[in-house]
Amino acid sequence: MIKVKIRNKNRNYIIPVPYILLNICGGILTSKLVIKIANRAIEKDGNAFKLPQLDRNDLKPLLQALSVHRGLVLVETKFMDGTEVMVKL
Repeated sequence: MIKVKIRNKNRNYIIPVPYILLNICGGILTSKLVIKIANRAIEKDGNAFKLPQLDRNDLKPLLQALSVHRGLVLVETKFMDGTEVMVKL
């Protein structure tokens, strides 16, 4: 489970993101329909860039590697206003 911790002066937030949710989002983002809609929106803005077609099998090893390395801190930042953000596996 990925844990996103946001620490502000007034409050602390912890947002858990289960791996099953990452797998579902990966399936949605690699679908042909979503990429087609995104490419239309990009063309509408006048950009020549297009999103490449992704295969879900390309994302599976990445998601499996995330579950192996539990406890690893991916991102740890502190902003000027005192807000801290930490993303941990």
